[in-house]
Amino acid sequence: MNMVATADPFRFHGGRLAVAAARFETAPTPWIDLSTGISPWSYPLPDDDPSLARCLPEPEHLGRLEVAAARTFGVADPAEVVAVPGSDIAIRLLGALLPVARSAMLTPIYSGHRAAWPDAVAIADADADAVDHDLFILANPNNPDGRTVAPERLREIRGQVIVDEAFADTDPAVSLLPDRGAAIVLRSFGKFFGLAGLRLGFVIADISVARRLRALLGDWPVSGFAMATGLAAYQDQQWQDNQRRRLRDAASRLDELLTESGLELVGGTSLFRLITHDKARELFEYLGQSGILVRPFAENERQLRFGLPAHEAAWDRLTDALKNWRQDS
Repeated sequence: MNMVATADPFRFHGGRLAVAAARFETAPTPWIDLSTGISPWSYPLPDDDPSLARCLPEPEHLGRLEVAAARTFGVADPAEVVAVPGSDIAIRLLGALLPVARSAMLTPIYSGHRAAWPDAVAIADADADAVDHDLFILANPNNPDGRTVAPERLREIRGQVIVDEAFADTDPAVSLLPDRGAAIVLRSFGKFFGLAGLRLGFVIADISVARRLRALLGDWPVSGFAMATGLAAYQDQQWQDNQRRRLRDAASRLDELLTESGLELVGGTSLFRLITHDKARELFEYLGQSGILVRPFAENERQLRFGLPAHEAAWDRLTDALKNWRQDS
């Protein structure tokens, strides 16, 4: 099946399993979703508490969550940490809060940033001084190639800087925090903790920006359930350390499988791997027919992103599908 990049929903976001099931009607189930950079292993949800759904969230609970997040990020003043219902909405709100005439972004980059700043000049490296801009946006580590820019280099960039650190929990050493200067930093909760549906993230910014953002978000920016889960997760350092080791091991295993399958690794983080191949489009289709969803890209039809299989049965199905694809191609 020919794919038109501008109309293909799989090329702009991961997920979309319902669309995949409709497109690949004869694919075996259950589907294996490797199209996102979300951990397949989730932080255990707190004990069921009906009050979390019945009652409005308490401001004190939100405050405790932001304090716990600030400690995890190394931020001294929790007032600079704003809980948001997912970092994607924070990107869009910042686009409205910070309208500038001249902006630039380091590409490739998550599509939400392009939507928030559609007029931003796209540049291909971190030499932002070569671009006449007032605002510079980048993801660090980047999605989908895992590119990182050293924190000390980021501190040298002039103008307002927004750094999307959605994948920084896998390697805190790459974070601009706690010494962010005047930069605005975005952090995701759902990817590392494997709870993307919880819709929780954070913006770390100067007090003036934090206040304006809180005013836009209103009195109940995140659910009581998200607050309780986030608070427990950020206080559980042992789980976080174990998660990083588990992700690194799984990513190394995925590297070996993809390389043995004749696919060239060109980047990634411990939550996903990016490959390139002349027949990437055909491979996407083949895996889809096998009930395995990976992520293609509008910008480069030779690239695919693979997330981590959750269990041995998923590893076996991916291994068999790649082996059969090589034989058939």
